[in-house]
Amino acid sequence: MRLLELRDVSKVYGEGSAQVRALHEVSITVEAGDMVAVMGPSGSGKSTLLTIAGSLEEPTSGEVLVNGASLAWMSRGQRAQLRRRTIGYVFQDFNLLPGLTAAENVSLPLELDGMRAAKARSVAVAALEQLGLAGHAARFPDQLSGGERQRVAIARAVVGDRRLLLADEPSGALDSVNGEAVMRLVHEACKRGTAAVVVTHDAQLASWADRVVFLRDGACVDQTRRLDADSLLAGEVSQ
Repeated sequence: MRLLELRDVSKVYGEGSAQVRALHEVSITVEAGDMVAVMGPSGSGKSTLLTIAGSLEEPTSGEVLVNGASLAWMSRGQRAQLRRRTIGYVFQDFNLLPGLTAAENVSLPLELDGMRAAKARSVAVAALEQLGLAGHAARFPDQLSGGERQRVAIARAVVGDRRLLLADEPSGALDSVNGEAVMRLVHEACKRGTAAVVVTHDAQLASWADRVVFLRDGACVDQTRRLDADSLLAGEVSQ
């Protein structure tokens, strides 16, 4: 089942001499259970790809489909509902609300979608337990380590019935051990049927993916299935 499809997606910012082409006719398909890593130099369009895939901004041209539905035909309210129910995000800086506990951060999207607070809190605590944070549910973000905050962010991204996970450098602020742990958690979510698109600059972490997509100057220059980290590090595929 195709959970995400980008068809010839382009994105241009500005006009005239100030015009910047962030993406140029990028086509990517992500099936349920697949993890796709996106790599490329700074300014290659990786983060723009995620924001467009997650309906946070619109492409200049091309089409985006999530779970078979075209975003172009959705109202603003329908897109917001899609983000709450289907799409989970993991941002570089975690984006946890400092005044809420770990459990409250995870349960908030469920409550916003109409789930009763008590039920949402129960679901959130269960998600945290699955990620080894059973004893941290009542702690605030500033009482957690970087790795723990990242796991809370992942729990928030995958809780409920979300089927598509979009992660922008989810291990960027972590050491190698916690970075591997984060990718392992994303991999486990994919084994349960979630589709994931992960932007990373780390070849070792990209080796967790079923497919690696390389962007340069906004264009997809290569897609390689199950590329091992040694090949990436040896530079056998151009980045």
